[in-house]
Amino acid sequence: MPVTIEDLEQAIRAAFPVSHLDIEDQSSGCGSSYAILLVSEAFEGKTTLARHRLINQALKQEISHLHAFSQKSFTPAQYAAHQAKSG
Repeated sequence: MPVTIEDLEQAIRAAFPVSHLDIEDQSSGCGSSYAILLVSEAFEGKTTLARHRLINQALKQEISHLHAFSQKSFTPAQYAAHQAKSG
């Protein structure tokens, strides 16, 4: 069963207080490869590994149907700094 952007967004928003979310289908529309960028205050004080584990646990069912999944996670302050640095 292909996973849709809507499936991922619904699961993420149910699990985290979302400040910003980008979901990119990197599989040319077949739903087997996604990249996400998630900004949430839930990540305050957590290491990158801890954040990734939280996301992987929240999306366990969806990820099991994917060929590839990549993620970037930021706190709101980190994302603001990232945006300022990026341009």
